[in-house]
Amino acid sequence: MKTVIPIFTSKSFIYLSLLATAFVALFGLSLGAQQPSPNSIDVQREAMSKLSFLAGHWSGPVTVVFGPGEPVHLTQTEDVAYKLDGLVLLIEGKGSGTDGKVQFNALATIAYDDASHTYHFRAYNGGHYVDTDLSAPANGFSWSYAAGPAHIVNTMHLTDKGEWSEVTEVTVGNNPPHRSVEMLLQHQP
Repeated sequence: MKTVIPIFTSKSFIYLSLLATAFVALFGLSLGAQQPSPNSIDVQREAMSKLSFLAGHWSGPVTVVFGPGEPVHLTQTEDVAYKLDGLVLLIEGKGSGTDGKVQFNALATIAYDDASHTYHFRAYNGGHYVDTDLSAPANGFSWSYAAGPAHIVNTMHLTDKGEWSEVTEVTVGNNPPHRSVEMLLQHQP
């Protein structure tokens, strides 16, 4: 049995060296293009700091109306924490029945895009997710999306007592908005 040992000629070695150098250079350029400038990070962090009133653990009653029939009353918790050194807010919401069993569970992120001057909101629930813009007036936020013929608007604001008041309204076609979720949470120590 004959063993074959590949032999690189000086020409093939130069070609491979040039190819490797080009790859490293392109890879480095692409990484540089993806990294925001320090000024950009400062702008993002400053914009995200405007949502600092959300940080912490919240809990309180929530009423959910799924359709005709009796509304569902749950205890809602919202755990909100900054991640990535203040560049992203992570929000985990859970709604539990009187038996303690979780009946609603969602996870969301909020980040700020300094290029478009827009907050982006992504929420996950029940194997689905929604990406949308978020508006952030003082001491509140609002986000909306379309789901087929329905338009869903979610609005939160702090009350005079510092409570997290949030409502979700659903509008289908030309019908008036229908309030599907209403919650009032207190900040927990």
